[in-house]
Amino acid sequence: MEYRNLGATGLKVSVIGLGCEGFNGRDDAFTNEMFDLAFAHGVNCMDLYSPNPDMQRRVGNAIRPRRKDFVLQAHLCTMWTGDQYKATRNLDEVKAAFERQLQNLGTDYLDIGMIHYVDSMETWRQVIAGGILDYARQLKADGRILHIGMSSHNPEVALEAVNSGAIEVLMFSVNPCYDLLPADEDCETLWSQDSYVNPLSNLDPKREALYETCQRRGVGITVMKAFGGGDLLTEDSPAGVALTVNQCIHYALTRPAVATVLSGVRDIEQLKASLAYANATDEEKDYAAVFATFPRISWQGHCMYCGHCAPCVKGIDVASVTKFLNLAKAQGEVPETVREHYGALKATAEACVACRACEKRCPFSVGIVDNMREALSIFGK
Repeated sequence: MEYRNLGATGLKVSVIGLGCEGFNGRDDAFTNEMFDLAFAHGVNCMDLYSPNPDMQRRVGNAIRPRRKDFVLQAHLCTMWTGDQYKATRNLDEVKAAFERQLQNLGTDYLDIGMIHYVDSMETWRQVIAGGILDYARQLKADGRILHIGMSSHNPEVALEAVNSGAIEVLMFSVNPCYDLLPADEDCETLWSQDSYVNPLSNLDPKREALYETCQRRGVGITVMKAFGGGDLLTEDSPAGVALTVNQCIHYALTRPAVATVLSGVRDIEQLKASLAYANATDEEKDYAAVFATFPRISWQGHCMYCGHCAPCVKGIDVASVTKFLNLAKAQGEVPETVREHYGALKATAEACVACRACEKRCPFSVGIVDNMREALSIFGK
């Protein structure tokens, strides 16, 4: 299992984590079996958005023996009422639900307190004006949550929150279909077939800016909906082509700032499929070749960080150079951390001899030599 830094939090998380959808309505035996398998493969993190008290109790029991080594991301602004989940912005309800959550989990802190489901600017303003953000900050000051996060499906709102400096972790929906769509306050547009009827081309600029801004500011991204609720794994995929679990996971993990993919597995076989990513071959992880066959979607001219351009005759990690180039361009300057990471590469853009062998291998016809020249002009020798 690979582990990554979760932004600037100081936490290290397994690249495969657990979502909680599959644990709803199940029993102790199922929960223990799932966690035993996850632990055996090195999983050390989970997102628990559900306020279901029975699920919280079962998860708490499962992680208790290794609580200090387990990164638990759980949510503020969710409550359990009438035997069902409800999102709330009422501060009194938020406080009461948080206390019940800790009691049910049998813990006295959350590693990440995730402000839940902020998909509109109005909701973000409500989080600030209604005292929810201040409450989260107080919980952090008291050591009851270690880091403040926020979940969202809307890149515009998420970017506003990231740029505010208020959050340290962003839970965001990342997959190769959702990434093409513009910001929308209704998250259901992401999985509506109507959104994919007309041809789509390249990443939405706001989504790209969000990932790069998170990377620059040290905000870690935990990924939800990497499989589009399972839709991307079927022939009915919005892409028009079924993807594999490995391809979806690898796509998400190659986005800037992404630390872990939280798989919403519903049975032991689905969990095994996600865990298999750790030992998958490069060919099994490769998403670029199939992306190039999507009937209504094109990434022509856009670097996907897929690595198909390798190997470079001069040893340049083209994908990394391009990623750092895009980070610098998004900022309008070269942040010191980006310059340091660029300078630490074994070979930089200066080594490019413009042989264009990489361009011949690129499935998306990226002007790699032009990118290397631009990187050289920005970063220098």
